[in-house]
Amino acid sequence: MSWDELINTRLASHRQSDKWRKRLEFSNNNERQIIQDGKHYYQFSSNDYLGLRNHRAVVTAWQKGAEMAGVGAGASAYVTGYSKYHSMLEEQLADWLNYPRALLFISGFSANQAAIHLLAEKNDRILADKLAHASILDAAAHSPAQLRRFSHNKTGSLVKLLSSPCEARTLVITEGIFSMDGDSAPLADIAWQTQQAKAWLMVDDAHGIGIRGEEGRGSCWQQGIKPDILVITFGKAFGLSGAAILCNQTTAEYFEQFSRHLIYSTAMPPAQCNALLTSLTLIRQGGDLRERLKKNITRFKIGASQLPWPLIESDSPIQPLLLGDNNSAITLSKCLADSGFWVSAIRPPTVPPGTARLRITLSAEHSDDDIDRLLEALHDNASK
Repeated sequence: MSWDELINTRLASHRQSDKWRKRLEFSNNNERQIIQDGKHYYQFSSNDYLGLRNHRAVVTAWQKGAEMAGVGAGASAYVTGYSKYHSMLEEQLADWLNYPRALLFISGFSANQAAIHLLAEKNDRILADKLAHASILDAAAHSPAQLRRFSHNKTGSLVKLLSSPCEARTLVITEGIFSMDGDSAPLADIAWQTQQAKAWLMVDDAHGIGIRGEEGRGSCWQQGIKPDILVITFGKAFGLSGAAILCNQTTAEYFEQFSRHLIYSTAMPPAQCNALLTSLTLIRQGGDLRERLKKNITRFKIGASQLPWPLIESDSPIQPLLLGDNNSAITLSKCLADSGFWVSAIRPPTVPPGTARLRITLSAEHSDDDIDRLLEALHDNASK
């Protein structure tokens, strides 16, 4: 079979399934409303939990950064791409999260891939939560290390795997808040068991950073732990994009000398770093934003409690409404769109088979009326 035949055969099969994906063009895209193909929708699918990506101070900081340093880095950080803005951002992140070092990456996917690619060697072992992000599981599956997956958020399952012998080192990987279920990992228990086994712990806190803990320091800070590798991303509460790895000094130097993802990628634009510095300040001072987000989550959960579809237990901005089969999720998403609400249907393989859902995400920017309108639309569709 030729490449063309292989591609066409697989596309034809996929097109006949209910898993076909399509990118859509949006305009006026903010945390409350978006426009798609000329129609206005209330927005309940964004990960910008604090509403910072359109914040005037963040936008202005990007513009000023571009005026002072251009719109791109121009090279890798090891050539000419590392500026004072990169250095300032790394220093402030490290200080904020109480780590010796922070290293910037162009995306959260890249940061997770980089950490696993560098650390996991032959005879090592990776123990990852079964619902860990695709970037984690993909990197682990393609590493020379042995990948074993423990039951989602079940410390007992992890302990059983830790008790089996390993020829070399063990890296335990989990998340602070899981992106599709919205639930939180028992980080304190996982950290203790990992430490007892003399293993390393890596936590991806993409969805917890900025909204959890004192000054938004995230899930690990909230649960009183300090993993060996902490990955934070800037595409959620920060309102931008990119990521950072937090670690000790020697580990940072190891990354700097040997991480191909770090060495051979064009650096983040300095203007973006300047905007992220402003976003970090707003997050640290954002107690009111986090309180408003918390109230919005509570309001939605109370209103959704009488729906015929169960909500997966979550106290995060991610509120998954479980439909089960793919067609039901797609149909309800379309019905809500007809009523003026944009809520994404999430299907396998992003989530396990039989757990298709609407992934409803809330922001501090949502008003009480926004949430009440969505709830009314959900209840109207439930009665059909």
